[in-house]
Amino acid sequence: MSKSPGHRDHPEHKVLESPVAERMTVSFGGQTLADSRDVVRVDEDGHPPRFYFPRGDVRQDRLKRTDTSTGCPFKGTASYFDIDVGDQRVKDAVWSYETPFDEHEGLKERMAFDESKSDELVVSSLP
Repeated sequence: MSKSPGHRDHPEHKVLESPVAERMTVSFGGQTLADSRDVVRVDEDGHPPRFYFPRGDVRQDRLKRTDTSTGCPFKGTASYFDIDVGDQRVKDAVWSYETPFDEHEGLKERMAFDESKSDELVVSSLP
């Protein structure tokens, strides 16, 4: 791990992590893909809130790793996964920072879902 060049060079840019008090789920195509009471919310300047689920609370049998990766100067390199449910596939709809920068160590072993990839992909909170 290492320090984030983004935070060093742009200290005004906020990337805030906070625990979510409620139980949260992710569903797609009538199936639950994730269900957890240990979710981290990330609020980053210029981006919608994102919810990071522990990898162990995500149905790995419904995900397929892709070759896609992106670099974030604040969080690190993200690896991507397709959602694969029955005959439906959503490309690069899930990502994970497997070796995040030190400032975002709390995202390690967590996965986030991009709801904008499909109208059927829903992240929601439960009482």
